[in-house]
Amino acid sequence: MSGFSKLPARSLGKNGPLIPRIGLGLMGASGTYGQPLPEAEHLKFLDEAYQRGETFWDTADKYDDSETVLGKWFAQNPDKRKDVFLATKFGICTNPKAKDGMKNWMDSSPEYCRTAIEKSLKRLGLPYVDLYYVHRLDKVTPIEKTIEAMVALKQEGKIKYIGLSECSADSLRRAHAVHPISCVQVEYSVFCTDIESPKVQLLLTARELGVAIVAYSPLGNGFLSGAIRSREDVSKPGDVRGVLPWLRKGNIEKNVAVVDQLAEIAKGKSMTTAQLALAWLLTQGDDIFAIPGTSKIHRLEENLASLSFQLSEEEEQSIRRIAQSVVGVRFQALTGFDFADTPPL
Repeated sequence: MSGFSKLPARSLGKNGPLIPRIGLGLMGASGTYGQPLPEAEHLKFLDEAYQRGETFWDTADKYDDSETVLGKWFAQNPDKRKDVFLATKFGICTNPKAKDGMKNWMDSSPEYCRTAIEKSLKRLGLPYVDLYYVHRLDKVTPIEKTIEAMVALKQEGKIKYIGLSECSADSLRRAHAVHPISCVQVEYSVFCTDIESPKVQLLLTARELGVAIVAYSPLGNGFLSGAIRSREDVSKPGDVRGVLPWLRKGNIEKNVAVVDQLAEIAKGKSMTTAQLALAWLLTQGDDIFAIPGTSKIHRLEENLASLSFQLSEEEEQSIRRIAQSVVGVRFQALTGFDFADTPPL
């Protein structure tokens, strides 16, 4: 990485690269929360993010045309590639033409790992990506086999660092025994602290091994931004958030009340609720990174400004107590692939 980014940076895992603590999640720009950005607007948004020093970009092969648009941006800005720490993922397969609708399945096999990276690199128009994640473990392939395949890609210069997503503590430990894992991407926010659970032990294990945590949905899928007040706010065509347990009728009203309490704390510190939520997350440790997603420049600026705020221990604990009133499990708990284990070799 060059010294381009002026955002606060930390090492991604033990002896890892220095990258901004707040990255840019690109799932939303591809249309997950509504209509995707038109290509010209998408490219302009990436320009604006880069100019603000936001150079930690997170995408996936599943995010519609995200990799293709990124490929066009890099083609237009080849000299800027060295400044961007680019992460992508494989392991969630989709068949939009399935007769029963949008059908997903998981594949973390060595064969698919190689097929997926070749396709991603072609869409991106790049010889390598900085960080490659197993998006989901298929619970069939031993994790050791998956990591061995990723190590081969690293040796070939196609990837630089290896990450996991939504793995169990045991899967992380087994993977790390094959090759150092730089980070685990997992849901973590004021609304969702499952990785801290003594039963899950993922945060504890990651810290023992020197593995960083990259928190996706750090704003609770937009809930912690204060933008969601009712079911109508997530009912636009293409917005998949309506299925989230937090937003179901009977739950959303109680959770809006929680956000309102957090908003009062934020107001007292001249912060937005989103900034409070991100500041709280980063307070959990220097090994925590966040990748809030947005397609709006003013939201990006708002998120990045959270880096300048500090919370006292008393404030952190007060926020934690308020959040205990949240009702509804996180969506991944319904899929059966959260904190996934794999069979032994």
